[in-house]
Amino acid sequence: MVKVREKKTLPDTVESGAQNMPAKIRGTNKHESDKNDEKLYFMALGGLEHVGQNMYVYKYKGKYLVVDCGMGFLEEEIGAGDVQYCDTTWLEKRKKDVVGFVITHGHEDHIGALKYVWPKFRKPIYCTRFPGEILAQTFRGVEIDFTPGKDIVIFDHHGATLKLDPFEVETFHVSHSVPEAQMLIIKTPAGKVLHTGDWTFNDDNPIEEPTDYARLREIGSDPKLLACMSDSTSVSRQEAQTTEIQVRETLTEIMKNAPGRVLVTGYSRSIARMKMFAEAARAAGRVAAIKERSNPNPVPYVGLPEFREMGMEFGYLGRDEVYLYNDIKDLPAEKQAIFLTGSQGEQYAMLTRLCRGHVKEMKLQPTDTVLFSAIIIPGREQDVSYLYNKLARLGIKTHTIFDTDHLHASGHAGRPEFERFYDMVHPQVSVPMHGDYINEMLNGKMAMERGGAKHMMVVHNGEMIALADGEAPYIAETIETGFVVMEGETERSTDDPVYKTRKKIATNGAIFVTLPVDKRGFLKGTPEVSSAGIFETDDTGFMKRQIQIEITKAIDGLTKTERKDRGNLIRAVQVAANKVVRASLGADKKPQYSVHFVQK
Repeated sequence: MVKVREKKTLPDTVESGAQNMPAKIRGTNKHESDKNDEKLYFMALGGLEHVGQNMYVYKYKGKYLVVDCGMGFLEEEIGAGDVQYCDTTWLEKRKKDVVGFVITHGHEDHIGALKYVWPKFRKPIYCTRFPGEILAQTFRGVEIDFTPGKDIVIFDHHGATLKLDPFEVETFHVSHSVPEAQMLIIKTPAGKVLHTGDWTFNDDNPIEEPTDYARLREIGSDPKLLACMSDSTSVSRQEAQTTEIQVRETLTEIMKNAPGRVLVTGYSRSIARMKMFAEAARAAGRVAAIKERSNPNPVPYVGLPEFREMGMEFGYLGRDEVYLYNDIKDLPAEKQAIFLTGSQGEQYAMLTRLCRGHVKEMKLQPTDTVLFSAIIIPGREQDVSYLYNKLARLGIKTHTIFDTDHLHASGHAGRPEFERFYDMVHPQVSVPMHGDYINEMLNGKMAMERGGAKHMMVVHNGEMIALADGEAPYIAETIETGFVVMEGETERSTDDPVYKTRKKIATNGAIFVTLPVDKRGFLKGTPEVSSAGIFETDDTGFMKRQIQIEITKAIDGLTKTERKDRGNLIRAVQVAANKVVRASLGADKKPQYSVHFVQK
C-alpha cells in the first residue's frame, strides 16, 4: 500500500493558538483512540492533500460513521478505464462497528468507489435522491446482491436528521455543481462538527434554491461547534464566482454568431449547466440535444442520457428542453447545439472519439464551433491539450476558459465565498480537507484569522484527530493508508510491481528491442525497435533509425568476452538508446527497456 510519508517527530504537548501557526499535537499512546471513547475522532482514508478519492471516517464510542466513498481516474496510458480508490483494509477489520455511509453529493470522487467498497461492508448508504439514483443505476451493472430500496436510504434533499446510533447526522442544502449537495452536522455527546462536502455560494442557481444560510449561521455560531471539516479545492481563487446565468449569456452570444453546429462539452452531472445550455440554444434559435456515447466504457457507467432522464424525472429539466442527437441530426447545422462529454479528454468520451474519427454517425466539420465549459482537472492537461491541438488542425474554432470569460461556473468556493463562510462559521478547530496542501493551509489560516478558530489541523490521510470541547486537538493514532487500483475485475495495490512498472511506462514511455544474435553474441541483422510513448511524435522515423544505428555501434564495440554475457548486451542497448532519446526528447525522459534475443 502507499504509506503515509514519514513525518518528523513532534513534541507531545505544543500550545496552539490564533497568533501562532499551530503544530500537530500527538497523543502519548498510539492506541489512545481505542481507550478513550469519550472523545470524537476524525480521520481521512483519502481526500487530504489531493483532489479525489474522498473517504472520511468519524469514530465515537467504538462505532464508525463513513462520509463519502469516492474514486479517481488514472492516466489512460496506465490502463483504459482503470480507477483508483482508498484501501479500506483497516476499516474492514472494524466493519461490524460501521453504522453506515452518508453521502454529501453525487460526484464520482465522492460516490464512485461504492460499487467496489460497499460489498466489503454491506452497510446502509444514506443519500438524497439524485446520488441515490446514480448509485442504483451503477449497481445494476455489478453482479452483487444489492437492493436499492433496502441498501440505499433516501433522505429529503431540503434537509433531514439521521439517527445512526451513537451518531446523529443533520443535513442541509448547499450550492454545488451537482443537484442536492448537502452539508452535514455530525452530533455526538462529545460535541458537533460541520462537514461541508463540496460547496460554493451560487445564489442564482437556475434549478435549486440557494444554500441554507439560516442553518449555516445557526450552527456556525454555536460555541459547542468542535470543528469544521471544509472543502479547500479553490480557496486560492481570488475573483468573484461566475454564475450559471452568466454562463448562459456567454453560450447564447457564441451560439448566435457561430456559422455551423455548436458543440459544448462540460461535466455530465451538472444538470444546471445542461439547462443553461438548453436555454442558450433556444435564445439563439437552435435546438439543444445531447450526443450519447456510441461505445461502452469498460467501467460501470452512468452517462449523459441517464443524467438527462434524472433531470427530467426530478423536475430540473423540462421534457422538451434537451433532445437526443438522433432527433435533431437532420436539422441544418446552424440550428443544432449539441452537449457532449470529453471536457477532460477522457479516452471513451464523445469529443475525444470525434477527434479521432471513431464515431461513424457523426463527423466533425470545419464550420463547427466547440466550447469547453469546464476547468481542466489536475492531471488531465495533456489529454485536453491533445483535443485543443486536434481541433485546431481540423480548422475548428474553439472557446475555452483561457480565452473566453464566464464560460464556466465552478462548484467550489473561492476566497470571496470563504470570507462569507467564515463570517458565519466559527469552529473551535479547523480541519481543511479536499485540496492540495497549499489550499488546505490557506483554508485553515482563514478559519483562524476570520472565523476565530483556536486551532487548525492540516493533517495527512491516516492521521486520526481527537476532538473534545474546549480542548486542543491532537493526533491520537496514525494508521497505514493507501490506494488500490481496479483494473477491469482485478483489484491491485498501488505498491504492486506491475502497477509501478505500468506507471513508469505511462510517464516515461518504453522501448522494445529485439536483437538477432548468434551464440557468440554477434549481431546477425538490424535490431528491431518499437516503443510506447516515445516514437509517436517521430513522424519521419529518424529517432528509430538513430537508435538502431547506435545500438549496432555499441554492440560492435564490445569485446568477444563481453558479448558472451547478455547482461552486457542489454546494458549496451540501454546506453545507446538513451543517448538518442535524451538528444531528441531531453534528459528528463527515462524510458523503460525490454530487450529480447533471437538467436540466429
